[in-house]
Amino acid sequence: MLEAKSTQRALVRIGYDGRVHKQFLGPKAEERFNNECLILRYLETRRCPFVPRLLAADPTNLEIVTSNCGSRVEHLSETRVKELFAELETFGVRHDDAFLRNVTYRASDGRFCIIDFEFSSIIETSAGRTVQADGKELVSLDTATQPRQIAWSAMTHPGNFRSNNEDRFLLMLGDKRGVRYLGKNGTASSADGDLIFAVADGMGGERSGELAGKIAIEQITRMMPTTYLLNDEHLIEASPAILKTLFQSIHAELERLGSYDSACTNMGSTLTLIWIHRSIAMFAHIGDTRLYRIRRTGDESSKGYQLAQISEDHTFVGWLRRTGQINERQARFHPRKNVLSRALGAGHQFVEPHCGTLELQPGDRLILCSDGVIDGLWDHALLD
Repeated sequence: MLEAKSTQRALVRIGYDGRVHKQFLGPKAEERFNNECLILRYLETRRCPFVPRLLAADPTNLEIVTSNCGSRVEHLSETRVKELFAELETFGVRHDDAFLRNVTYRASDGRFCIIDFEFSSIIETSAGRTVQADGKELVSLDTATQPRQIAWSAMTHPGNFRSNNEDRFLLMLGDKRGVRYLGKNGTASSADGDLIFAVADGMGGERSGELAGKIAIEQITRMMPTTYLLNDEHLIEASPAILKTLFQSIHAELERLGSYDSACTNMGSTLTLIWIHRSIAMFAHIGDTRLYRIRRTGDESSKGYQLAQISEDHTFVGWLRRTGQINERQARFHPRKNVLSRALGAGHQFVEPHCGTLELQPGDRLILCSDGVIDGLWDHALLD
């Protein structure tokens, strides 16, 4: 690779395919790495056309790979530079190093671009809009600030056939002071802080599956930083980017351990996570652990409830059922029902979690569970 820049803060190289490899160095390197990943993913959700696209991120080596935005610009009027960075702010990001050194020219479309977002921040834009996340549920920002009283209960059991338990769960509350673990049962108001619930199911030889589930949960605790406590609008918009970065970090850690220790080869984990901010539940999911929502139907006198599976099973059988080619009974007895198409680690090359956003209504119930629960209960039994 061709070395393009080497400073105390970063080493930038250009690959033979034209992609840009940037390794963060020096003080606060991890913080700057996380911030640039967040900003680039956020700008991608905003479809900003004149910034790099984040193609890969390695949190172990603090290195990102991005698309190439052309060569640096040597001469440009001060007025034009200001116009460029002002245009960036219309996409919700302020560059804190808004100078010519961070402007490039992309000859393929004749466009000036902006690069190097390690020093940048998400800013206030218009309020009260409705945001549609990957989960395809519309969320009203007018009600997003209304807190909810949340009650929870959690348990895990190895079952009757295994001596070890590869399932893990996490209950956590985060605010500006940091994070703290919650008990297996309890209640809290989302006005007091963000609530994070997660279920992971490890897989792999010997005891590596149990270790994989544990690593997934530990990474969540380490990487849900308080700097991501944005205002309501930007948190909703940026949540897919934040959660994708988190999942990629877990994936990279599992792959790293698998390459160093033969006992951990093909170690992997599923993961389903809910992040509750006031009345908004942001989720991310990969594998065949599941997220369900139970919601009351009809008026208050009605005893009817509706069960909806929010997560998508990342299996071939799950796809067959989603597309209506098989029913629940056929899915349960299909010989390939446990063959995953997506997971963290386990030798998978790409990580693309299913992310989305839900607006919580009073009385809603959310269920996060591993396949051990699903194998023993039909969908209708979850309502009982």
